[in-house]
Amino acid sequence: MSDSLVDPSVDRNVVVSLEDVRKSFGSLEVIRGISLSIRNGSVVVICGPSGCGKSTMLRCINGLESIDAGDIVVDGISVKDKRKLRLLRTETGMVFQQFNLFPHKTVLENVSMAPIDIRRMSRIEALQLSRELLDRVGILDKENEMPSSLSGGQQQRVAIARGLAMNPKLMMFDEPTSALDPEMIKEVLDVMRNLAEDGMTMIVVSHEMGFAREVADLIVMMDEGQIIEGQSPEKFFEHPREERTKKFLSQIISH
Repeated sequence: MSDSLVDPSVDRNVVVSLEDVRKSFGSLEVIRGISLSIRNGSVVVICGPSGCGKSTMLRCINGLESIDAGDIVVDGISVKDKRKLRLLRTETGMVFQQFNLFPHKTVLENVSMAPIDIRRMSRIEALQLSRELLDRVGILDKENEMPSSLSGGQQQRVAIARGLAMNPKLMMFDEPTSALDPEMIKEVLDVMRNLAEDGMTMIVVSHEMGFAREVADLIVMMDEGQIIEGQSPEKFFEHPREERTKKFLSQIISH
């Protein structure tokens, strides 16, 4: 494991800390003793084969799935503290593979709902914030349209704006480009690059290796529910330690 997988006890700049986390579905253990710490303002890209536990790990971080052992602390809040789960979810923005927009709400309504309902922001303030965020992701001109009229890339940018509307400490992306046509991938990755440049703390599950090489501070390789490698992009691509990582990279990059 890389020295980049920092010990939160000696680094007060840690936003997310996972400590020996385990999660099973029935008899299948999908997370097997993961420990990982993520510093404020860093971008961590998680990669690995399908079914290795990447998405489950994200869902555990924001409390969508409970953990069986260990602990996850996000900005001082443990996922095991059920009384604070609602607060924890306001600290984390989540962007899924499928955009999960409300089909009967306009783009503007999709983005402004959570600030009004959860942050108790006034409608005027929420609409102003939502328009600023839609402008930030490049689709302010679509504010009155319904999600069904948008391209996949546009819908995913709405989903990103919706996540940002809660002013989260952490943004998580679960393979955000996997459901997109190739020509739409760039527009979503460009938004994510801009967020990284602005200092947003991000965890990104993705096979977009070009993006990972360019933007990530740390790339983590998972296999069979465990972290098997975590390195800087340069070391990860040029000098991977594990044979499993080398095999994975040869399959991903050759396609």
